[in-house]
Amino acid sequence: MKTMLITGASRGIGAATALLGAEQGYAVVVNYLKNAEAAGQVVDRIVSKGGKAVAIQADVSKEKDILRMFNEVDRIFGSLHCLVNNAGVLGRQTRLVDMDGQRLERIFSTNIVGPILCCREAIRRMSTRHGGQGGTIVNVSSIAARSGAPFEYIDYAAAKGALDSLTIGLAREVADEGIRVNAVRPAFIDTDIHADGGEPGRIDRLKGTIPLKRGGRAEEVAEAILWLASDKSSYSTGIFIDVTGGR
Repeated sequence: MKTMLITGASRGIGAATALLGAEQGYAVVVNYLKNAEAAGQVVDRIVSKGGKAVAIQADVSKEKDILRMFNEVDRIFGSLHCLVNNAGVLGRQTRLVDMDGQRLERIFSTNIVGPILCCREAIRRMSTRHGGQGGTIVNVSSIAARSGAPFEYIDYAAAKGALDSLTIGLAREVADEGIRVNAVRPAFIDTDIHADGGEPGRIDRLKGTIPLKRGGRAEEVAEAILWLASDKSSYSTGIFIDVTGGR
């Protein structure tokens, strides 16, 4: 059974990916930051259907937590086959001129420094150069990397732009080590992250500007993630799938 580690998997896109991954035969590691109850519910849903899953608490903005998390994966499963870098945070909507350094450190440490460190640990385990059997990495970016998110989340957009660059560069760096690196770029998905940014009804405000005239579902993003994680995308690396309703 292949093992899939999903960061930020207690809710939203991460939880949907965990459930779908288990359905497709993965043993799933549900990483969470604070909400142990929500993470436990995801695990319970998987186990109740005969799947295999564990929840591991770790703050992916902290290197020591990342190291502990990967060591736990080693101890429990012995190997890793797929990393999904999904954990992400937003600050409240504001212009760049009103952002302070503390906010920027929080946004960048979680949205790009953490994923880089998680990639490093995954490569050390999966790379054929390091004795591994290969694997896949899927980064969860955002359409904000393309739009820049002016007047709302320029800092978040910049971090996701860096994640896109990481995806391209790392895909080429480890292509001959049995590892493929790809990304999805969602937008306007019905999850709690909009409330974190201070506008729970953001999708309702914007849906008229979306060609498909609705918000997306976390499960629709999960389908793209699982395709990139699987052998069905075996000739794709360094690519992006936009799940944005046409925007």
